[in-house]
Amino acid sequence: MKRMKSSSSMTNLLGAHQESAEMKVTVFGSGSFGMAMATLVARNGFDVVVLTRREEVAEGINKDRRNPTHLKEFLLPENLKATTDAVEALRGTSFIVHCIPLQSTKSFLESMKDKIEPGVPIVSTSKGLHTETLEMMHEIIPNALGRPQPVAFLSGPTFAQDIMANTPSGAVLASEDIMMSQKLAHLFSGPTMRVYPSEDVIGVQVGGALKNVIAILAGVAEGLGLGINAVALLVTRGCREMNRLAVAMGGQEHTMNGLAGIGDLMLTCLGGLSRNKRVGIELGRGKNLEQVLKERAESLQGVAEGVATTPAAVKLATRYRIPTPIMFMANRLLKGEDDAANLLKDMMEAPMLDDVSLEMEFQAMKYW
Repeated sequence: MKRMKSSSSMTNLLGAHQESAEMKVTVFGSGSFGMAMATLVARNGFDVVVLTRREEVAEGINKDRRNPTHLKEFLLPENLKATTDAVEALRGTSFIVHCIPLQSTKSFLESMKDKIEPGVPIVSTSKGLHTETLEMMHEIIPNALGRPQPVAFLSGPTFAQDIMANTPSGAVLASEDIMMSQKLAHLFSGPTMRVYPSEDVIGVQVGGALKNVIAILAGVAEGLGLGINAVALLVTRGCREMNRLAVAMGGQEHTMNGLAGIGDLMLTCLGGLSRNKRVGIELGRGKNLEQVLKERAESLQGVAEGVATTPAAVKLATRYRIPTPIMFMANRLLKGEDDAANLLKDMMEAPMLDDVSLEMEFQAMKYW
């Protein structure tokens, strides 16, 4: 992968944090996480404009300082506005925070490519793998725009509601250019948010994608009433699979052991606000996937990316010849090939290998 260097304009753009009042930030997406990111950046003193599809959302934000559909209990900062006009949202913007679900990103950015300036950095918070192409955001963004673009990727254990409530939180921000990561990280950091710069673009994205797959199964175990022992078993062994695949793809093991890996996994699998875990709970209680997704769509509960990511994760594991039996189990469940109880029984009866380091595992499999 070619390393992207910061231009002088990038250095000037992100140089002085105290100049934030003169800078405009555009946020793509008015869902829960889009609003949380917009609020976080606005609290740091930047003028923020949220691009939304819904007129009623824009009106609610601008007139009442509340999003009427997502996180409406929170009063928004005065320097946070909204519009449905992409040209207006992007006029004079200093950088973009992209909070559109990954599966919808390609078509969205293709419609925006003539409106986005080539030098404006995009910070992506979208998590997952494209169901058909298996691409991650570092591939989707330039392909959709038809050109290179300064990009960075923010991921970590950050529920939107907790960010809005100013709960202490942390994340990792990765770019191929560490100086860009450092500068952008300061823009999101504040009294209740720590953002750690990184160069591990692959690891940060893989962690953010695969933890959703494991979270669905953690929810299934809870929905079946199996107890915390079963959840801990699934989460821990799922973490092992996540690490195997990330490292095989070029990610760093230390990333997977940090906020963007195990930290996000813990939050998504154990936290009560997890969309993916909630899907799993409903599946464990006997509902079918179609019914669960329909109910979520009707109640605007947000996209559970793990549903689309799971089949892509299995394809990637096959491509890299990485054993991921728990992810394969999740895929069989979502495809309706077996019920949860039988799949968990299969997992418990599977052969047990020695518990060794990840490096020794790879050496044994002759991948290294």
